[in-house]
Amino acid sequence: MRVIDFFDRGAMLHPERAFMIGEDGAVTTHAEARDLSHRTALAMLDAGFAYGKKAAIYSANHTSAFDALLGIYRAGGAWVPINARNAVNENAYILDHNEVEFLFYNSEFEDNIKVIREQCPGIRTYVCLDAAGTAAPAFADFVAGHDGTAPDFPDNPEDICGIFSSGGTTGRPKGILWTNRLFETMVAAMLAHMPPKKPPVHLCAAPMTHAAGVVALSLMAEGATNIVMNGVQLPELMENIEKYGVTNLFLPPTAIYVMLAHPDVRNYDYSSLDYFVYAAAPMSVDKLKEAIDVFGPVMAQCYGQAEAPMICTYMSPETHTEAIETNKVHRLSSCGQPCLLTPVEIMDDEENILPVGERGEIVVRGSLVMAGYLKNKEATDEVSTSNGWHRTGDIGLKDEDGFIYIVDRKKDMIISGGFNVYPSEIEQVVWSHEAVQDCAVIGVPDDKWGEAVKAIVELKPGKTASEDEIIALCKKELGSVKSPKSVEFWDELPRSPVGKVRKKDMRDKFWEGRDRAV
Repeated sequence: MRVIDFFDRGAMLHPERAFMIGEDGAVTTHAEARDLSHRTALAMLDAGFAYGKKAAIYSANHTSAFDALLGIYRAGGAWVPINARNAVNENAYILDHNEVEFLFYNSEFEDNIKVIREQCPGIRTYVCLDAAGTAAPAFADFVAGHDGTAPDFPDNPEDICGIFSSGGTTGRPKGILWTNRLFETMVAAMLAHMPPKKPPVHLCAAPMTHAAGVVALSLMAEGATNIVMNGVQLPELMENIEKYGVTNLFLPPTAIYVMLAHPDVRNYDYSSLDYFVYAAAPMSVDKLKEAIDVFGPVMAQCYGQAEAPMICTYMSPETHTEAIETNKVHRLSSCGQPCLLTPVEIMDDEENILPVGERGEIVVRGSLVMAGYLKNKEATDEVSTSNGWHRTGDIGLKDEDGFIYIVDRKKDMIISGGFNVYPSEIEQVVWSHEAVQDCAVIGVPDDKWGEAVKAIVELKPGKTASEDEIIALCKKELGSVKSPKSVEFWDELPRSPVGKVRKKDMRDKFWEGRDRAV
């Protein structure tokens, strides 16, 4: 099935049910969203868009962004997500590298669009979602007069439906190819492991370009209603759970910690919740137990990555409860057991599957795995074994009951607040400071972020710099998500005999005495 087929099923079954409810309370039914998707697709095709081409949306969470996304899929396009929080130069690289030809954007990014126009010559058409932009029509004007039914496109399981982004050792994001088959597998697994218990109501507060969007897309076939919020705003998020009877919610652990710390967190009714999904980073066991106490037996964990999205493993609400009631609390530090359609094993560097309890790289296989990296066969080969497994880059172990525990990360990538941060990119910026002789960026334990980005800096003799100065430089070049939360100045960085900085030794200093180093 194509992505749009899942939406059409939900719209067929529940045409008058709300598909989206915006922050202003405005309601869009499934039938209205379906009609607008046809009009959007017709307008895109008239503007020169074509089957198999790539399109993107530069917007924070908003109902119009969902409207644009349905139009892209109705027109037979592939979606290239870009995070509105990224620095503009990174988004420009993603758009250009992934061959985007059509861009919807929100007017708040009009200044950034000037940069994108310069750096992305392949983008032929711009449409502003909320108003007429500079040399770009307003969305409402763009679709005006385009009535009728968009042409149907082939249903090829191997066609590309999305190109998600992931960084690498160079810091440059790689284009991760999602096929229709991958998306179909993901939806089947999500609904098999988290079947709706009542008409689903999904609250989308985390970025729709990440896991929250994946949850929304996976629930379309069931005619889900999406409550769209522009960020994790408190207490509004908690109010909305009660107000709308939310059944499904995804948040990264960082946001859950903020909720738990809110003074009014216990003053709302969460009884409608069926699945409160946490993913993107490990969660503190103590805070997880607190969350179960506050929100009820509804916590559910998924493990995946953009290359094998969202649901390689799963731990159900019932399994969480069982772990507490049967004195198997250690299971709460796992990421669950392998999912229905995705085998998961632990492998050594010689491609041997390791026995229970031994640490190695977590590997997965099956139709949930990406088709590869766009224009990067070398990188694709690096994460593919000779016998069909995908290397995740995460180090873990499997216990006798099949629970998977992530204990470390094979590469230097840092996951802070659910977002992937790549040290080499930050190091390039820190090195650019005139006072810096050398630096290393690592992830250190943090109760709020899971991992916090820390820069360890070695200054040039006789030079000075402050922590605030280094952080401000990084924020200017990279945005707040990737910037260090702290900076330490060391007289000398530890190095190997050949002169390479020994990051592992540095990380060990901060992770000493903990059960895991991630």
